[in-house]
Amino acid sequence: MIRSAFRRRAFRAILAAAIAMPTVAFAHPHIFVDAKFEAIAAPDGSLGEVRDVWRFDEVFSSSVLLDFDKNNNSTLDPAELSAVAKTVQKSLAQYNYYTSITINGKAVALAKPEVMQAAYDQGSLTLSFAQKPADKTPLKGLIIFGVYDPTLYTALDFADDGDLKTTGTGFNRCTRKIVRPDSKEILAQNQAMLTTMFFNDPTGTDYSQLVATRLEVRC
Repeated sequence: MIRSAFRRRAFRAILAAAIAMPTVAFAHPHIFVDAKFEAIAAPDGSLGEVRDVWRFDEVFSSSVLLDFDKNNNSTLDPAELSAVAKTVQKSLAQYNYYTSITINGKAVALAKPEVMQAAYDQGSLTLSFAQKPADKTPLKGLIIFGVYDPTLYTALDFADDGDLKTTGTGFNRCTRKIVRPDSKEILAQNQAMLTTMFFNDPTGTDYSQLVATRLEVRC
């Protein structure tokens, strides 16, 4: 019973909805991820695909092990890892896999990942996957790449600027910068809208986007 309750709260929270938060002070993450992101240009100069690699904290990873280690050998075997990946792949679809791309302010639609890979090493779960634009997407103008959880339940951290990168000759003519917003400054500037109702919205909030680290590319 405890395991089932934890699975509902932990897995569905990271992959589905935010918990209720009575005040702004309680709007904080419960799951922590070391993230890496790569945008890849196609040979024709359009956006080819984006790739994400997420390494989860040991506490959350241990809960995944508890729920998916069916043969009780204290690790996740290939079949168990496949079950984890399929669960995540299905559940994160409604949140666009935490990946946001805009070009000149217009959102870029991404196709679902064809496959998601899961690994378990030294007590940590790692997920990796790639997404392609749903339509041909020329690299022209201001392109903003962001990876964040709109529900605020999961913190995706890019420890180094090099963890957000672009590859492919299509980006050679572009300039790029990493933006790391000051969360305290943003909180102060938007205090009026950051109400209890705002943070209790199960579909997520704009606040998570405002404070998320992002990669800005101008081509």
